[in-house]
Amino acid sequence: MTMRRDPNTLDLFTDWKPDEVVQRFEPERVRTATLRARIARAVSETLKDCGRPREEIAAEMSAWLEDDEVTKNMLDAYASEARDRHNITYERLLALVHVTGDVRPLQMGAEMFAHVVTHERYLQWIEVGMEADRKEEAIRAAEERERRFDLVLRTARRGVRP
Repeated sequence: MTMRRDPNTLDLFTDWKPDEVVQRFEPERVRTATLRARIARAVSETLKDCGRPREEIAAEMSAWLEDDEVTKNMLDAYASEARDRHNITYERLLALVHVTGDVRPLQMGAEMFAHVVTHERYLQWIEVGMEADRKEEAIRAAEERERRFDLVLRTARRGVRP
């Protein structure tokens, strides 16, 4: 007898996907010849993936920055690889991340320095991993000291006459 699948129950092997610990752009989506162009592409991808009108994003960025007016035209310039004199400032990039909720532009920068941007809820697990690494290192160091001690002891015993 064949059992029918309940359509309201998730198939744990195909339907469930774990959260991404590190959110990053697909490499081909931000591959460019220069860093400036790569940042422009990241801004463009962030705006595109957000799915909201640029006017709305600009208004929310302005509100978050309080005294800094961001316009749709500015966002268009920041997202254009051809407009090489219109680079997004760091504070406006932070506002873009805040408004869109997309941390991938920050991750793109962190990767240049062999670091990652991850949600703080994962910090305790990172710390547990670091502690495990330190424990393994301490065990290896203790084992090395024990080997050296045994070698010195054996050498000393051979040199001592009965």
